[in-house]
Amino acid sequence: MGRRKVEIKRIEDKISRQVTFCKRRNGLLEKARQLSILCESSVALVIVSSTGKLYSFSSGESMAKILSRVEIQQADDPETSDLAEKGMNYLSQKELLEIVQCKLEEAKSDNASIDFLKSLEEQLKTALSVTRDRKTELMMDFVKTLQEKEKLLREENQILTSQLSKMKKSLKPEGARVMSPEKSSGKNPRETLLLLK
Repeated sequence: MGRRKVEIKRIEDKISRQVTFCKRRNGLLEKARQLSILCESSVALVIVSSTGKLYSFSSGESMAKILSRVEIQQADDPETSDLAEKGMNYLSQKELLEIVQCKLEEAKSDNASIDFLKSLEEQLKTALSVTRDRKTELMMDFVKTLQEKEKLLREENQILTSQLSKMKKSLKPEGARVMSPEKSSGKNPRETLLLLK
């Protein structure tokens, strides 16, 4: 019998939710490890459970090295540097991870109250919402610039097409004159051949 399709929604039963989390987390970590080995790639993975426990994986290099490399690459890339300039008010990935780690450690060490954990959850939801909104805004700006470039290229293409058609028209009459010198001279080639005999 085949596997049944699981509907992707929140699992209500706490125990089933925890079991599913553990299984899928382990599967995700295993897939990240396999990807890093098979493709010789650097992989960084961060998972935060609903209880606030942090799980991370990095292949070969440390998480900080991978994140710093990502930041350097984004700074060098002209397209992403434009986006980085627009989003300078937002924290880097490394800073966000450090803040989340500190908050989670505070929660663990203080035996934090439910209110504190709820406020922490709300802060994370708000940060996630702001990040998604900003990401959408930047993507829309990028799409808009691409559409403007497309419009300019289409206009340039139309101009070049019209210039090409004008050049073809101007070359046709000259070619017609060159091809028919006999008609323009008014002489019959047969008559000239008879005179030569």
